[in-house]
Amino acid sequence: MMRFTLPRDMYYGKGALEHLKTLKGKKAIVVLGGGSMKRFGFVDKVLAYLKEAGIETQLFEGVEPDPSVETVMKGAQAMRDFEPDWIIAMGGGSPIDAAKAMWVFYEYPDTSFEAILQPFSFPELRQKAKFLAIPSTSGTATEVTAFSVITDYAKGIKYPLADFNITPDVAIVDPDLAETMPPTLTAHTGMDALTHAIEAYVSTLNSPFTDPLALKAISMVFEYLPDSYNGCMASREQMHYAQCLAGQAFSNALLGIVHSMAHKTGAAFSTGHIPHGCANAIYLPYVIQYNAKDQTAKERYAAIARSVGITGSDSECVAKLCKKIDEYNVKLNIPKTLQEFGIVEAEFKEKVAKIAELAVGDACTGSNPRAITPAEMEKLLTCTYYGTAVEF
Repeated sequence: MMRFTLPRDMYYGKGALEHLKTLKGKKAIVVLGGGSMKRFGFVDKVLAYLKEAGIETQLFEGVEPDPSVETVMKGAQAMRDFEPDWIIAMGGGSPIDAAKAMWVFYEYPDTSFEAILQPFSFPELRQKAKFLAIPSTSGTATEVTAFSVITDYAKGIKYPLADFNITPDVAIVDPDLAETMPPTLTAHTGMDALTHAIEAYVSTLNSPFTDPLALKAISMVFEYLPDSYNGCMASREQMHYAQCLAGQAFSNALLGIVHSMAHKTGAAFSTGHIPHGCANAIYLPYVIQYNAKDQTAKERYAAIARSVGITGSDSECVAKLCKKIDEYNVKLNIPKTLQEFGIVEAEFKEKVAKIAELAVGDACTGSNPRAITPAEMEKLLTCTYYGTAVEF
């Protein structure tokens, strides 16, 4: 038996934030990131709408990019002190992901972080609060997914948490918020959305319910991302919807080893954090080459290619799809390799075996269309470092 889960309600379009005026409840905690939502006036709007709804509100601010276990626990304590019946998370993927994890420890204070690392092992939520998500970036789609990514900085590992319990009750997809994204963030989040849709389509858990969402998202990203990156706000709006469609697909079909690799390399190197969407963009063409050695995966990649106007045999379509992704990375100023990104060769060589082992153990690896061993993962990561073709 399979399952397909989405938020009960999604409100979208310019000005959709106004839905908050109609919310029913007594108390809401609003979880925020680094301050951009405040600077652009969106927090004031949210507070005004919630006041109009008669809801007492408290802010939890300062969730860092790639939120930490410590921030999650701090936020959960703030929730236990305030006792909200709504958790509202607004901003990029980080505050929304953090708030999802906070929700668990708010409702179950005695639960440990280790206890929820096993996918789909969460306790039953909504005992104390419902969850509303408002994304300001166009990539993670965490406003509609059953996922949250939390980082343990002491171990240098990103943990993807997965459970349908943390799929938000309500998503407000208002493109006004996405207009504030700078170009680099627009590029990285857009390629994250593309990766979500492509991995969902070739996942072993793909279905007739997820395939149309994935293909539509792919075609929209290819159509609108370059203009969105160059500042066209009409295209920015369409990208905000495209990433949401991709999220609906991958939340139910799951992902693959592009994400396994991104999760385990993002915080692994001393030369600096690799932004998640940037890592996905770098790895995606190499992973397609690897996975396409599997005949079923090859056919599905070819179907993706044909859906965006590429022609030829299955092998030609796969090669042209990789080339198209490479061309988009060039347009978006995304490096082709980890070496070009700036990862030091000696440190890469020192750490790659352990990273490969961790990536194979990542929650996203299980639904990848082609199995992979730690030794093969090490070879694949090495290809992404030097830019060599994947021939195994």
